[in-house]
Amino acid sequence: MSSAFSVALNGLDVPDTLRTQLVDDGVAARLVQKDATLWGPEAEDESAVRLGWLDLPASSRQLVSRLADLRTELAGEGLDRIVLCGMGGSSLAPEVICRTAGVPLVVLDTTDPGQVSAAMTDLHRTVVVVSSKSGGTVETDSHRRAFIAAFAAAGLDEKRIGGRFVVVTDPGSPLADTAAEMGARAVFLADPTVGGRYSALSAFGLVPSALAGADVGALLDEAEELAERLAASDNAALELGAALGAAFRSGRDKLGLADGDSAELGTSIKGFGDWAEQLIAESTGKEGRGILPVVLESDEAPGASAPDVLLAVVGSGTPAKQPSVGVSGPLGAQFLGWEYATAVAGRVLGINPFDQPNVTESKDNTNRILDEGLPDERPEATIGAIEVRGSGGVLDGVDLSSHDGVRLALDALLNSIPPRGYLAVMAYLDRERDASAQDLRGALARRTEHAVTFGWGPRFLHSTGQYHKGGPQVGAFLQVTGAVAEDLAVPEKPFSFATLQAAQAAGDRKALADRGRPLLHLHLTDRAAGLGQLLEALG
Repeated sequence: MSSAFSVALNGLDVPDTLRTQLVDDGVAARLVQKDATLWGPEAEDESAVRLGWLDLPASSRQLVSRLADLRTELAGEGLDRIVLCGMGGSSLAPEVICRTAGVPLVVLDTTDPGQVSAAMTDLHRTVVVVSSKSGGTVETDSHRRAFIAAFAAAGLDEKRIGGRFVVVTDPGSPLADTAAEMGARAVFLADPTVGGRYSALSAFGLVPSALAGADVGALLDEAEELAERLAASDNAALELGAALGAAFRSGRDKLGLADGDSAELGTSIKGFGDWAEQLIAESTGKEGRGILPVVLESDEAPGASAPDVLLAVVGSGTPAKQPSVGVSGPLGAQFLGWEYATAVAGRVLGINPFDQPNVTESKDNTNRILDEGLPDERPEATIGAIEVRGSGGVLDGVDLSSHDGVRLALDALLNSIPPRGYLAVMAYLDRERDASAQDLRGALARRTEHAVTFGWGPRFLHSTGQYHKGGPQVGAFLQVTGAVAEDLAVPEKPFSFATLQAAQAAGDRKALADRGRPLLHLHLTDRAAGLGQLLEALG
């Protein structure tokens, strides 16, 4: 794989005035020097404690041998199946690393009881990595409790159960205390000056990936080679940040992300957009503006050429479409390069790229619903295997008594997208068994000129959820939920996984309804039949 990180622009004009301003302001060198004043006085306090990611190519080196020894130790005991319980920044990078490396890693970033239950197989060879920066993530804590119960049911005593857990968290977090109490086999304390979405090259990204078999030393080598050039005013990551900022200023405030197919460059990065989505949406989507990432199935997928979209192809030379940017280079350099570029874009947009002021809103709503009980929301119609509900006026005047009422409701939702707006599809379903839900993005994108995104719930709440609430209020929303065939208890908690999943969906609906956004909620009384019916309605 080529070690060079490079950026190729096609049909995108980055004004000389912008490049000159970045150079005259010394942005490249100041960023490497961790100058917290780069994003203005209001962002200075937060930025001062969020720039540790710049050191990770070197500082994470001490993890490599420890992780290699731990993996050998586990393999000697026949423990070769790694399950990662984590959300957002704790799960997205390891998933990309392992997919790219071609090594198996079970990523559990859901509250769907079916998907959680399915992860609890092959327990005789399973090690669970519990990963949470705050140490209080409700999804991750619920997973930990469920696995303890599953190991106990399989006949393991308390000491042996503790030996099946590896914990990654920040120093002083509640999870660090819990790890000590349960006798976890290993605890990795991450750098607290690294925010979750910038943590790909920290213990959060490296621990599960290395235990699964990825070469994390090579990943750090790739990043370090780029790090040595980031202080220069002509570095490629600065150019990428300038391109993102210039596209935003010219009206292209959506960023289509596609994996490249460039065998001649030796690249084969898989699923990079899922990681970059959180980095860009959560870093820039606030104060009523931002860059909306749109993860595409390919650079030819519907929506790749929308009038307000800049296409970015990762692991490629110069894409054929215009306007576009091709970003070549190995995965370690891509992580660091995009983090750097996002920080630069934050300066161009005039926002703080290190806070996430709206992320807790849906979480607070969820906790309130768990305390008070799920809302009693009657469907406005039941059509086949789909219950139809709406808010924000999206169903006004729609004839739901028609045999094609689902299609009419979807058409009304598409028609509700405002100028320069977008549609977000949010699926609170089983990512494995209900995988066809992903096809909704392309099917809807073919019917509109607007950008269409797709996210699995509650995973997207730790990612694009910030943009939905804090970014420009031009979104329309399709939430898809499904009946649960078999629930799973959360040990020592007054709720089950199905209740938690339903509360998270309801909490997010409330956050969007409070903003008056058009939202169509489709509940599948039979998941397979309902998804088939939905896709058929979209042709």
